[in-house]
Amino acid sequence: MQAAAGLLLCAFGYYLTHRDSYEVRTVLATAGGCNMPTDIYEPRSGSPAGSVILFHGLSANKKVMTFTAQEFANEDLRVFVPDLPGHGKAPGPFSPERAEFCAAALVRDLAARKAILPQRTILAGHSMGGALAARIAAQLPVAGVIAISPAPMHPTPEVSSELLLFQTPPQLAGHSLILSAEWEPAAIRQIAQDLVTASADSSNKYAVIPATSHVSILFAAATFDLIREWSSQLFGTSSAAPFPKNHPALGCLIGILGLAILTPPFLRETSSAPSHSAVIDSRQTPSFLRSIISVILFSILAVVTLHFLPPFRFLRIFQGDYLATLLFLVGAAALVVNRRSLPSFKSLFAAPTASAAVAALVLLLLFAAWFELTFHEAWLTPARWLRFPLLFLAFLPWHLAEEALLSNPTKSLSPTRLFRALTFRGIIWGIATAAIFYLHSGQFIFVLLPLYFLMFSILQRLAIDAVRFRTRSISAAAVFGAILLAGFVLAILPIA
Repeated sequence: MQAAAGLLLCAFGYYLTHRDSYEVRTVLATAGGCNMPTDIYEPRSGSPAGSVILFHGLSANKKVMTFTAQEFANEDLRVFVPDLPGHGKAPGPFSPERAEFCAAALVRDLAARKAILPQRTILAGHSMGGALAARIAAQLPVAGVIAISPAPMHPTPEVSSELLLFQTPPQLAGHSLILSAEWEPAAIRQIAQDLVTASADSSNKYAVIPATSHVSILFAAATFDLIREWSSQLFGTSSAAPFPKNHPALGCLIGILGLAILTPPFLRETSSAPSHSAVIDSRQTPSFLRSIISVILFSILAVVTLHFLPPFRFLRIFQGDYLATLLFLVGAAALVVNRRSLPSFKSLFAAPTASAAVAALVLLLLFAAWFELTFHEAWLTPARWLRFPLLFLAFLPWHLAEEALLSNPTKSLSPTRLFRALTFRGIIWGIATAAIFYLHSGQFIFVLLPLYFLMFSILQRLAIDAVRFRTRSISAAAVFGAILLAGFVLAILPIA
């Protein structure tokens, strides 16, 4: 029954994502030496009234922009959606400057090939992509701009320069629509509004979409009401274009729920029970208070160290190198202090650890395939797989230390262990965030992606606890968790 429920949820999620078909083809855009796979959505009528070049955000790719592209296609517009360098299937390296260069090169190349008419083209984007659309339109004349929750481009007392991809705002071009989400921080909304205010152009407009977050604004009906109105003014398209029937975000979440229901029995079947020599849970663990104090101390020492020393640059993952180094330093320090609570080295190569590693890789591939089918290009490319072993090794000390600091599980689902693990991670996250504002050496992913990492941490910890209870092995649980975290980071952060 559990397996049937999980499969039915996955099937329903897939249906919601693909209930309406669109004509899409993918080409490789090589403008400026940037190899960017680009999806082209044809207008539903078959006769384009204009074009849209649509740019995705920092921790996204062209797949995430599918719903927005379909909305534009419903308005009889041809839509070009590239994977920016280091994102999705596009090779790196990524940097904000290179993303801007390649995006501008794509616009110039499409115009030179007569694939678009600039005077009949809108540049649009979300988050980083919204900032890119506004910046490129200031250099290359186009019909208009639609920037959805654009990334901030000038510092304020509430937004330090360390949180910015771009340090200077552009002079906003005419006919620009800037949209913000109501649940975004007020300072971020104000920076977006400043773009319109500073332009002093009556053709530009700023609006706040009610009851939306930085991500959900991409799927809100109110967002597309304004987009249709804007496109209608620029190109004379119908303001009553149909809303896309597909629901990629909802379908993806329903499928994740289905996979989460399938995961526990899968782990029970694949996690081998320990032999007597591999049982190590009888070792004493430190008190929760002592563990909290040590995590706080080691986290502070780690961010101070990273203020003076560069992170693991050899990983070449945009801001993922800082995260990996931070967890490595905290984990290594905790391992030294709690070395008596650790298993023997040979337990890393025991049967329970090997079966847990295989289970983690299978789950990684399964969830990546689901995201690839529905919402996000999460299937790892060869360039990302090459970084996987080093990233796994960087994350392993923290997961070993975390398991050593947690009490022994008495059941596969332990709310106490989950709470304590999330407390440890929350401490690290909070101190890393504080480093941005007080040491000016942190990375803005700690502010940009907390919800992503919270959702992942909850699901990952539930699975780790199931493995730990089944195998009674710290090593098996740690290897399992490190594999999942390495895959998650490689899926959402660009190649640098």
